[in-house]
Amino acid sequence: MARAPETLYDPRNGDLSLKVTDWTLALDAEAPTRTNYFTIYWVRSGSGTFWADSGSYPFTAPALLFFVPYQYVRFAPTGPVEGVGVQFHANFLCIETYHEEVGCNGVLFNDLYGAPVVGLDGRHDREVGDLIGHIRRELTEGGLAHAEALLSYLKVFLIRATRLKRDQQGAAREAPAGRFPPDLTALRDLIETHYRKWHAPAEYAEALQADPKGLGKAVKAHLGKTLTELIRDRILKHAKWDLLHTLKPVKQVAHELGYTDELYFSRLFKRATGHSPAFFREYETAIRGGKNLSMPLPLPSIPLPPSDAQNIRSPAKES
Repeated sequence: MARAPETLYDPRNGDLSLKVTDWTLALDAEAPTRTNYFTIYWVRSGSGTFWADSGSYPFTAPALLFFVPYQYVRFAPTGPVEGVGVQFHANFLCIETYHEEVGCNGVLFNDLYGAPVVGLDGRHDREVGDLIGHIRRELTEGGLAHAEALLSYLKVFLIRATRLKRDQQGAAREAPAGRFPPDLTALRDLIETHYRKWHAPAEYAEALQADPKGLGKAVKAHLGKTLTELIRDRILKHAKWDLLHTLKPVKQVAHELGYTDELYFSRLFKRATGHSPAFFREYETAIRGGKNLSMPLPLPSIPLPPSDAQNIRSPAKES
């Protein structure tokens, strides 16, 4: 797998913590850059398949697609695709901090057991267009309470999308063809309980008294990824949280996730994010000014610049 090109948000370079751009995708398009923004693509026309890390998912316009920071993303469109990209960094809105208020963490973003896609009907497609239009105008025109207005529009956008996805998940569970098999429901519960110690698919198959190959096929059919990839994604979700929000040494994070070899864990993390655990923590801590950590930590030596009018500064509490 070729390494994706990379563009990381850095306020020290004057980068905006929230931006909206037109998005097009041709048949021969390269993969989008790996970024540390939360990214939403509003697909207005076109269809195809996309990969979010190892998971593959179909999409057809109109739809919303959701991607987390440092994720490897690529597309295989069936024809030209057009839409709009909305990107925001945790400096603007940290969805983990606002989980209860916005509710999108684990539904739109970081949903290991579902597709990061929300289909849109005509009414919801128009509503998405209106909200993105409000954000674009506010970014262009500014004015009184500029950051607060942008934050409000983005929150409404995420809340509407979260409600819509939950409705769609509920409808899918009611349809016989879309029901989550009992084995996969039990598998999800086992992974959430044992991912720190059980890293091999065979351990889960044994606990479920299931045929390993059959279980693997069911995971692939319903979740778009292999069981090995699903377990790995859960481990990495935990690792990212610890590295961002605690002062635990990398060796301790690895050990608590069942890895006695810190170097092996670091290679696993770098394959998934493009960076070592140490860089991931140090870089994000620097650009967030240390507000992501649960206790004080000597920050990297490169200071953040004073507040700049070009940078969107949000009143939101950062993670």
